[in-house]
Amino acid sequence: MDNLAKRPRLLVADDHSAMLGEIVHRLEAEFEIAGTVGNGLDLVEAAARLDADVVVLDITMPGLDGIAAARCLQHSGCRAKLVFLTAHEDPDYVRAGVDAGGAAYVTKARLASDLIPAIQAALAGQRFVSPSMFPGDKL
Repeated sequence: MDNLAKRPRLLVADDHSAMLGEIVHRLEAEFEIAGTVGNGLDLVEAAARLDADVVVLDITMPGLDGIAAARCLQHSGCRAKLVFLTAHEDPDYVRAGVDAGGAAYVTKARLASDLIPAIQAALAGQRFVSPSMFPGDKL
């Protein structure tokens, strides 16, 4: 049980329940899932309550989109690292996510290969962007 207590705590936000289930399934062996939510408003509330180490969040969500939710989290003093996981494969979204405090940006097409390394990088204080976003180049 000691090992479970030492695993990083994650809060996961996505408005599609099947995707939320897939994300949790891929992460639960390595991380503690502190909670899941389906929209940006619930994300802001849950982040204040759950004290997660990392928030994995979608961009397109009802109530409050992920970029706006990330800004709210940053302004509230949330200490969690923010990892965007989204279908948006546009560099403008990457920049908006980084500007909103995101430590990592993963496209859903690269969920299997990039999400865990992105979370690990964020926890280590490093930036991670799915390589397909800026091939051969850095943000």
